[in-house]
Amino acid sequence: MTPAARARRVLVVGGGLAGLSAAIQCQDAGAEVLLFESRPRFGGATWSFQRKGLQFDNGQHVYLRCCIAYRRFLERLGTADLAPLQDRLAIPVISPSADGPVTAWIRRSSLPAPLHLLPSLLSYRHLTLAERVRLGRAVRAMLACDPGSPELDEETFGSFLRRHGQSDRAIALLFDLIALPTLNVHADEAALGPALKVFRTGLLDEPDGADIGWARVPLARLHVDPAIDILRKGGAIVHDKAKVEAIDVAGARPAARVAGERLEADAIILAVAHEAAAELLPPGGALDPVALRGLGTSPIIDVHLVYDRKVLPYELAAAVHSPAQFVFDRTAAAGLDPADGQCLAISVSGADGEHGERPEELIDRYVAALEALLPAARDARLVDAVVSREHSATFRAVPGTARLRPGPISGLPGLYLAGSWTDTGWPATMEGAVRSGVAAAACALGESAAARGNDRPLEEVLA
Repeated sequence: MTPAARARRVLVVGGGLAGLSAAIQCQDAGAEVLLFESRPRFGGATWSFQRKGLQFDNGQHVYLRCCIAYRRFLERLGTADLAPLQDRLAIPVISPSADGPVTAWIRRSSLPAPLHLLPSLLSYRHLTLAERVRLGRAVRAMLACDPGSPELDEETFGSFLRRHGQSDRAIALLFDLIALPTLNVHADEAALGPALKVFRTGLLDEPDGADIGWARVPLARLHVDPAIDILRKGGAIVHDKAKVEAIDVAGARPAARVAGERLEADAIILAVAHEAAAELLPPGGALDPVALRGLGTSPIIDVHLVYDRKVLPYELAAAVHSPAQFVFDRTAAAGLDPADGQCLAISVSGADGEHGERPEELIDRYVAALEALLPAARDARLVDAVVSREHSATFRAVPGTARLRPGPISGLPGLYLAGSWTDTGWPATMEGAVRSGVAAAACALGESAAARGNDRPLEEVLA
């Protein structure tokens, strides 16, 4: 960076993963950084709260080994060891039955990709033998697709799977296990493009791409506290409860109005949810606020249950034929002594039907679901339960939304965009959020040519 570039002043609006990664990227490049978050907490959709002496996260967030930007962000924060990856993908998938729960496994073998999943899929007990054999048709079809084709934004993933021999049962009992938590909509609603990204990059292209990692500590300790500490120690001006009221790009330098004060900068990075971005976009640009709102939203809920004993014998498990989707052991992260019980988080993506229900109804439903999946839960005492919700957790990744996702360059002078809803080449995930922050920071620092290439190796953009 030249001395002039190092002296640039960058104002970041929004303190979620996209804003935090953008702010740190700019500060590391020598820029003066101002970060404003309207809420009384940082972290965006990844935050933590306390209840009765225990720590809970608003939702269970995971990442995969293929998420190189997110992993590199954790390394910059010095917290990568607090969110370790599995040595090898292994997910127990439990189904309730009259004779007791039935468990199958999704795990990778030592075979090269895409054959590494073959032994697991051929022994997947929740599908018939004929359905397992037909899985190969869908895998071959996904490998034959052109990831850059605009036609991928015109069809649902479910329709694609049926065209290639997959039954409704196979979609519900296998493909939705992956599509729903990563896309936050069911396969029958999800656009083919982002679904293909998940399955190709995560599961098929590399044998270890889908190894799962998640935080063994509260998300505030993993993301928020270390990021804010780095920024403040580096001289950044950081404010929560500081709502940016307007952005003006008509002057010689872009400016933001905060609490009635006009703050100028060399560049502004707008790293808020797409609905908030639509409200703050200055007039005159090529971006249509109505189009941004057209991205829609999809909710996620989490039901947190504290038992007086251990009821889940795995670190995580998936469920089929059950309202529960994924269950995680959060005992250590919550700060609960294993001798005193077990803390579980049940994650429910695409929760359109549930997000408006009363907590008592949700707790009763998911306690009953766990008792059907885990016999040990029937004899355990429920010590505490709480529901957390993200009503607008992600944009709705349905056909037609790919063309609504802008890149980091807004088309307005000095204004750049970040957020998992922007065109990162990824679904609305933590990986997408961090990639968007890195790309927006590169643009703000005058590296727009590098930032435009989403497929360029991240190491080159960060170098």
